[in-house]
Amino acid sequence: MGRIKQLSKNIINQIAAGEVIERPASVVKELMENSVDAGATKISVEITNECRNIRVADNGSGIHPDDIMLAFSKHATSKIASEEDLFDIETLGFRGEALSSIISISKLTCTTRTKDFDNGTKVVCENSEVKQVPSGCAVGTIMEVKDLFYNIPARLKFLRNPNTEFSYIQEMVQSIAIINPDIAFELKKNGKTVLKTTAQGDLKRNLKEIFSQSVTDNLKEVLKTDELAGLKIYGYVSTPDYTRSSKKDYHIYINSRTVKCPVFQKAIDMAYRDLMANGKYPFVVLNLQIPPCDVDVNVHPSKKEVRYRNVNQIFNFIMASIIGGLSNYKEIDKPETPEYKPLPKSDNIDNSEGTVNDNVVSLFPQKEQVSDVIFDKQNDDMYVKEEFDGSIRKPEIPNFNTTSHASQSRFFESEHKSVEPEDVIVGQYKNTYILIELEDGLEIVDQHIAEERYNYEKLKSEKEIASQLVFISDVLTVSASEAEIIKENTDKFERFGYGIEFTSDTELVFRKVPMLLSKVNPKEILSDILDNIEGDIDGLEEHILKTTACKASVKAGQKLSLWQMQEIIKKWRTTKMPYTCPHGRPVNKIIPHKELAGWFQRNS
Repeated sequence: MGRIKQLSKNIINQIAAGEVIERPASVVKELMENSVDAGATKISVEITNECRNIRVADNGSGIHPDDIMLAFSKHATSKIASEEDLFDIETLGFRGEALSSIISISKLTCTTRTKDFDNGTKVVCENSEVKQVPSGCAVGTIMEVKDLFYNIPARLKFLRNPNTEFSYIQEMVQSIAIINPDIAFELKKNGKTVLKTTAQGDLKRNLKEIFSQSVTDNLKEVLKTDELAGLKIYGYVSTPDYTRSSKKDYHIYINSRTVKCPVFQKAIDMAYRDLMANGKYPFVVLNLQIPPCDVDVNVHPSKKEVRYRNVNQIFNFIMASIIGGLSNYKEIDKPETPEYKPLPKSDNIDNSEGTVNDNVVSLFPQKEQVSDVIFDKQNDDMYVKEEFDGSIRKPEIPNFNTTSHASQSRFFESEHKSVEPEDVIVGQYKNTYILIELEDGLEIVDQHIAEERYNYEKLKSEKEIASQLVFISDVLTVSASEAEIIKENTDKFERFGYGIEFTSDTELVFRKVPMLLSKVNPKEILSDILDNIEGDIDGLEEHILKTTACKASVKAGQKLSLWQMQEIIKKWRTTKMPYTCPHGRPVNKIIPHKELAGWFQRNS
């Protein structure tokens, strides 16, 4: 780190208003971020006295003895020096306000030494008064905060109980530890270690240490680079059959900084929209690396809110990356000599148009910058406010589920093995579940859900869906509002092979239906589509697609021959998203052989 300098008044005026230290976790955040910025490889946090005593020790670069007094003054920092630096921030901290804020509401002792000096420096701060004395210590910095809020009884009174406050601290330490696998973190509460990482340098191993093996066993890697735009995203997302009940496990980062970004969150939600049931959410750890000049972190005192120069590009890049990570295909390194390897042939892949690749697909007209993105929290929708005329509109989300050989710019290989003779189908349980003998366990597959996933992807990828004429159709009666919906969206029904003709204002007949549904009662199909719209007119096409896939699939309770079971499994294995049906229900469950053997007290 460079030397600490007092910022000019002009720079101070451009910095977002300083954040108030509102709870112990705020102190921990500021001190830990300073340690990370100082290049520490070991950071230890100790909490005592009902979270009012905080000790953060690191082996970072330390503070120069000539700068130590300046470090505790307001707007003094080594991380920025000019106005231009505000638009090229590469450190977690940059405002130079944290230490001055902390010493105003606590008793702080700082012991620090740089590698250039044999002795360290000890600074004692109380009531915003700073006293400096020489002291022996190792290279690095130790910050000891005692009696937090001792001189602000009102704020002390409104702190929650110590266990709740510690949970905020633990969440904060965990957030910083996740994205820094090269740093060894330790969190102690009253002398007991609560969290510890070993700096193995591997993100997935780091997640295993922080969370558990069960979490990492259900993760898929996300890795995508756009060299032209200077974008890279990496991390892990959970398979759709491994869910959470809230978005609390959305661990999202911009240039390794923890953020709360609605654009990022919406991209995650859109990637999983056909893979999870309502009210269920994935486990996500993603870090987006973006040129500092293309993102503004100087928006809010907490530094958790950001603004992008090109929000449309970022949204598409994140969503496409997640879909690519969840897909049955993974991106591998591009060789020096360009060659192209075709995708495995599969009925559910359309080779005619559309792809998710390194070329960013724009949701909006190409401009240097969009002035604002508006999120309707009540309806969970995103809108764009145009910079040139102030109009507000809803973007059209591109379909990332189709795949093209011609526009493919990366090599892909299947992660899932093809169905070979070694996939032994044992039989059918309750005429609903297909039992498959695996080398290391027993796989149970829901026959309806497996075929529904295949049908859904097949229908979505097909340019034209084969239809069958209906010579005699029952007359179906619908309400006036339902009739209006159908009339306004006739083209969407046509898109999926339905031909509807109205015989009166509220009566209709089917002239054709998809070939897959030739044996299904049209009244049942239409009823399901209309019942599931629930006011979401924009999602009508998706409802038609899901209903068609569902109705065309084998039913639960239907007895199947061995050949029929093999066909269902074979087709399901070829799907890109084999985890859940379009409604979010899991397709399969594997019971490990060791677990089965354990039930009967066998060693193997």
